Amino acid sequence: MRSVCLTLPTNRECAATVSAIGAEADHAARHFGVQVHLLILDSADPRARAAHAEVLAAERRAPGVQVHHLDETAQRAFLRRVIERSGAVEPELLLDLMLPSGVSYGACTNRAFLYAAALGCDSVHRRDSDSRYQVRDGRPVFPVHQELAALGRRARDAAGDVSRTVLDASRAERRVVLAGGSFVGELSVDIGGIQRLDPDVYHDVVSLWAPLDWPEELKRDLVAESFRGAGNEPFTGDLTTLGPVDPMRVDMCNISLHREVYERVPLPPATDTIGSDYFLLHLVHDAGLPGLLHNRHIVNYYTPERRTDSGFTAYQTRLTKFFLSMLYLNAVYDRMAEAGAALLDGAQQVRPAEVARLVRDSTRLDRAENERRLDLLTGCYRRLGGRYGRFTELLAERRGRLLDEAQRDMEDFALLIEDWDALTRASRGAA
Repeated sequence: MRSVCLTLPTNRECAATVSAIGAEADHAARHFGVQVHLLILDSADPRARAAHAEVLAAERRAPGVQVHHLDETAQRAFLRRVIERSGAVEPELLLDLMLPSGVSYGACTNRAFLYAAALGCDSVHRRDSDSRYQVRDGRPVFPVHQELAALGRRARDAAGDVSRTVLDASRAERRVVLAGGSFVGELSVDIGGIQRLDPDVYHDVVSLWAPLDWPEELKRDLVAESFRGAGNEPFTGDLTTLGPVDPMRVDMCNISLHREVYERVPLPPATDTIGSDYFLLHLVHDAGLPGLLHNRHIVNYYTPERRTDSGFTAYQTRLTKFFLSMLYLNAVYDRMAEAGAALLDGAQQVRPAEVARLVRDSTRLDRAENERRLDLLTGCYRRLGGRYGRFTELLAERRGRLLDEAQRDMEDFALLIEDWDALTRASRGAA
C-alpha cells in the first residue's frame, strides 16, 4: 500500500487546525486507499501540546490513518538515533541544524522529511498552524485530493486527469514531484500595516528581496506579486495545471513533494528567517521537473501573537533575515536556472553535490549588498516611525551579528546537503 505523510509542524496552540488536518488525513485514506501517517511535530508549550493531544485522542480516524504526535523530546531522540547511525563527523552541529532552539521553517520541514523516510512514505504533504481550509457546499476543500491524484505519476500519465498541460513534451517521462496551491486571505507576510501607513515605504521594503541592481520596473512587478497568494477569490471548482510550477504561485502551507526530491536535498535550516523553506520549489522548477499547480487554496490568517510587541519584534527580525538571505539565495537561484537539466543525473534525479556546490559558492559573495540592504531598511522604518522606528535601534545593535548569521546559514545549508543522503538512509526504519 502506498504510504504518505501529512504533516503539521507547530510551535503554538492550534487545536482547530489539528482537528482539520485530521479530517484531511481521513479524506486521503478513504478516497485514495493510501496509508496516511498524520505527523504532528509539536514544539508548542505543554498546555498547548495537551490540547492537541486531547483533540487527537477524541477523534476517531479513518482506517489507514496512523497518528504520530511528537514533542521535541521525542523528536530529539529520533534525530540522535539517525545522526548516530549516519556516521556524521559533526553530530552535535547536525542535531542543532535539525532541531535548533530558535524558529526554523526549514528545519521543522526537514524533520518531517526524515520521519517520512523512516515511515516508508512516498511523499510529504505540509500544512501550517495558521491556516484553514476553504469550504464549498458545506464541505472542506482539501488540497490533498489534488496532490495524491498527481504526485509520483509520470507526467504523461497524469496529463489526462488535469485541466491543462503546459509541459514540454520532452519532459513527459519525468515524474510529477511537486503538487501545490497557494492561499487566500491575509498577506503571507505580516507587512499589511506598512502598506496602510505608507504605500511608498511598502514598495521600498518589499523590493529589498530583489537584487539591488534590478531595474525599477522589475522591482515594481515583484512588489505587486509578493506575499499576496491567490487573492480572495473563493473556490468554485477545480482548475489544475501540469507543467513547471512557478514558486511565486505556491505557498508552503499548501505543498506536497515526492521523495525523489526531499530525500536528495533538504531545505535551508536557517533560524528566524521567513521564506527559508522555499528552496526546493526553485530547485524543482529550475531542474525542469514536472509539477501540478492546483487552486484548492488554503485560508491564511494571522495569529494574535503577531500583534503583540514581542511578536512584532520577532517577526520583523525574521523579515530582516529573509532580506539578508536573498543575497545568497538569489545568486543560487540564478545559477540553478542557468544549469537547468544539468542539475539532474542520467536517471533524471537531482544531483545533490551540484546543488551543494552552488550553495557553498554563494557564501563567498561580497557582503556589501547586504550592508546596503540594512541601510535601506533602516531608512524605511525610520520614515514610518513608531514601533518600526524603535525596531531600527535593534537593527543597529545586531547589525554585525545579522550579517554574520546570514552567511553562516548558507554555510550550514551546504554542510547539511552534503550529509543529507547519509541522514536519509540512516532514518529508514528508525521511527
